[in-house]
Amino acid sequence: MSENNETETETETPRPQPQPMRGGGGHGMARGPVEKPQNFGPSAKRLLGTLKQDAARIVFVIFLGVVSVGLTVLGPKLLGEGTNVVFAGFISLQFKAGTTKAEVIDQLVAAGQTTQADMLRVMDFVPGTGINFTQLTWILIAVLAVYSVGSIFAYFQARILNYVVQSAMHRLRVQVEEKLHNLPLSYFDRVQRGELLSRVTNDVDNIGQSLQQSLSQVITSVLTVIGVLLMMFLISPVLAAIALVTIPLTILITVVVARRSQKMFVAQWKQTGILNARIEETFSGHAVVKVFGHQREVEAAFDEENDRVYRASFGAQFVSGIIMPSMTFVGNLVYVAIAVVGGIQVASGQLSIGNVQAFIQYSRQFTQPLSQLGSMANLLQSGVASAERVFELLDEPDQTPEADPAETVSERASHLEFHNVSFGYSPEKPLIQGLNLSARPGSTIAIVGPTGAGKTTLVNLIMRFYDIDEGSITLGTSADADAAVDVRRMTRTDLRSRTGMVLQDTWLFAGTIRENILYGRPDATEEEMVAAASAAYVDRFVHSLPDGYETVLDDEATNLSVGERQLVTIARAFLADPRLLILDEATSSVDTRTELLIQRAMSKLRRNRTAFVIAHRLSTIRDADLILVMENGAIVEQGNHEQLIAARGAYWRLYNAQFDAPMEEETLKDPALG
Repeated sequence: MSENNETETETETPRPQPQPMRGGGGHGMARGPVEKPQNFGPSAKRLLGTLKQDAARIVFVIFLGVVSVGLTVLGPKLLGEGTNVVFAGFISLQFKAGTTKAEVIDQLVAAGQTTQADMLRVMDFVPGTGINFTQLTWILIAVLAVYSVGSIFAYFQARILNYVVQSAMHRLRVQVEEKLHNLPLSYFDRVQRGELLSRVTNDVDNIGQSLQQSLSQVITSVLTVIGVLLMMFLISPVLAAIALVTIPLTILITVVVARRSQKMFVAQWKQTGILNARIEETFSGHAVVKVFGHQREVEAAFDEENDRVYRASFGAQFVSGIIMPSMTFVGNLVYVAIAVVGGIQVASGQLSIGNVQAFIQYSRQFTQPLSQLGSMANLLQSGVASAERVFELLDEPDQTPEADPAETVSERASHLEFHNVSFGYSPEKPLIQGLNLSARPGSTIAIVGPTGAGKTTLVNLIMRFYDIDEGSITLGTSADADAAVDVRRMTRTDLRSRTGMVLQDTWLFAGTIRENILYGRPDATEEEMVAAASAAYVDRFVHSLPDGYETVLDDEATNLSVGERQLVTIARAFLADPRLLILDEATSSVDTRTELLIQRAMSKLRRNRTAFVIAHRLSTIRDADLILVMENGAIVEQGNHEQLIAARGAYWRLYNAQFDAPMEEETLKDPALG
């Protein structure tokens, strides 16, 4: 063992702890929204609170709505006046010119035609003159003007409201994005990736669509109801009282249906998230499904989840869809009542024909927005159900806050010390206990052991993906040990900016090979980028590609082999020039010859740096300065390769399991070799 590396064996062996589920892997049930949904009121209030920042614009939208609806509401009254002009002109032709209106009425009364006389009393006509086309023309011009100007105001109202809603959704997406960066890794361990994506995409989009459609209709419908109701009372209080029956019936129907549909909409979006998780999981591992012939099982599971989405969606849409026909039925009953009573009032001379016509139009304008308000419960219930899921994500506890004030260390710091470190993914199941480890600059620490021994957990603690429960991890320089800083006193960004990490699972984004390498250090020069690519042997194969470094990779980088993708990620780490280097089975996807070449390059990279190497192939870490053998979260052995082989302990057994097993198999096949 190197003299510059020291470690102490843990004092206690913890119980085994399985690694948590990752991303979309496994078939565990996604953590969906709470079974009992939040109350509609608080959730809707919080959703509307996202619009506070644009309160001034919303006030202006309401003003535009008042003007637009006010002008539109004047239309039927003006049209009613036009009808009165036409009807009065037609009636005037039935009597001789030169007589007066009073004389005509007296003649009708004398003849016993009192009903016709009562009708004519509310009409303005001059016997024998015919239709006043000048007056009718001005009325039609006024109608055209109020509808045109009202439409212009409605256009600007819709445009500004669209800006308000989309701005709110933009801010909500920013909040969700920031939240995702502030969530602890444990959250992503317990939530399926497809379920999380459904909340971030489907639910946020549904909120935007619901607000976009419902807010405009709510503002317009409420203002229309108020405006129409005022005009109806001005025309006939009796008929207006009949129309008012619609309001309590509308409220009653909406409340009854909304109570049932809210839970159904929550179930709909929950099942949609689960289905998305199933699809993402299946197609991410599509090749594995094909290899093991599980297409039928996957299809059966998909059909089952899809059927649940269908039943939940059908129930939600069906129940909420009852509102509109119910409102239409109530509106038709009111329409009939208004037509009958209005006809009686016309016959008795209490109303003119034009006013009855206007009132019938108003009755339609009155019941239509009420029906729209009722049917919008569909949109609102769906939008609030999605909002609950997004708010649940936003309400998740953040990762441990950064130290304030935060501390930092020298840029050259790469001396890492574990002091009596204990950690467990859950308090009742400790994984690492009492770990002490000293990793000095320039040393390579190899970590080996069976699956679940805690190797990756150790790396997670170094990167502060998880914070330790007890003890401390410090970073400093060997020359000034007293200046070492507990990594929990550093910001995560500061700590991770000093660390380069290469995982077994390659991650490359859609872009060129050059862009993927420069991701490690965007301000690097062309020469530095090529040097890193050459050190990782990317330069060796990249020139065989049609566009060289400008070759565009898709989301899955399918135009590169698995090994080539791994080399690109290693080149990215080379370019980052980190003080701490973590290699988690980083060369598992490359051939043996390339692996040896990369190891030589890494030996240069590791100068004055601290490297942690997690490996299953023990041949790759034989030259490590210190090898830690972990079992059940404890370091059971430590030393260099020769020392551990000589000790004939856990490492020796692992080594023999890898290199002697093939020979034993050959011996069994060929007795001559025994």
